[in-house]
Amino acid sequence: MRELVDVTVDDVPAPAPPCGRSCLVVGAGPGIGRATALAFALQGYDVGLIARRHQRASQMAAELTQNTGRKVRAFEGDASSEPALRAAIDAAIAELGAPDVLVYNVASHEPGRPLAVPLDHVMANFQTNVVGALIAARAVAPAMIDCGRGSILFTGGGFAYAPAADYCSLSIDKAALRSLTYSLAQQLGAHGVHVATVTVHGFVQTGTQYDPSRIARAFVQLHKQPKGQFETEIIIK
Repeated sequence: MRELVDVTVDDVPAPAPPCGRSCLVVGAGPGIGRATALAFALQGYDVGLIARRHQRASQMAAELTQNTGRKVRAFEGDASSEPALRAAIDAAIAELGAPDVLVYNVASHEPGRPLAVPLDHVMANFQTNVVGALIAARAVAPAMIDCGRGSILFTGGGFAYAPAADYCSLSIDKAALRSLTYSLAQQLGAHGVHVATVTVHGFVQTGTQYDPSRIARAFVQLHKQPKGQFETEIIIK
């Protein structure tokens, strides 16, 4: 792992020609999700946006298509539900083809200390933040393995390193997501599939070191790393 060093994406060696040329963003909100979709569209990728709020995602898709000239499509999907998430991913694959890149950018959380946060909330958040990430990875991994390349990328958080009692549930989930990333990287790396996390040690805000566009650039950098030079984590702090 390393801390992010600001470079332009043109400074990063291009990967071998991919089997596909599409990127799937799960959790396509107005911050990191939008910035990541824009970054990959500008790199020449068609983009699928999966979000619970379909109308907002559709508006974002239309805007990105107009600004980049790429095909950007929105799909309604709830990461807390395996059937709903799989249906959304399947719909995106049917229209855009198997993705060369998956970015799982979902974070369901609420404040709560360990002895007070409702257990059903803890389990629901874990389902969305961690199990949903595994569901999405399983949905795209077989095609990437067949292709011999591809990237599965997650938005991590600093709570994985420094848990906070006031955010007990999210701290648990970010630690588990980081563990899942490293486990998947061990299994899929041998097949040429790059699994990695961008771990953000702060609150995302435009104009700071946690600017969504900077985080999006880290995702692009990870995807462009050639086999044999895969990093499993980039830290932004």
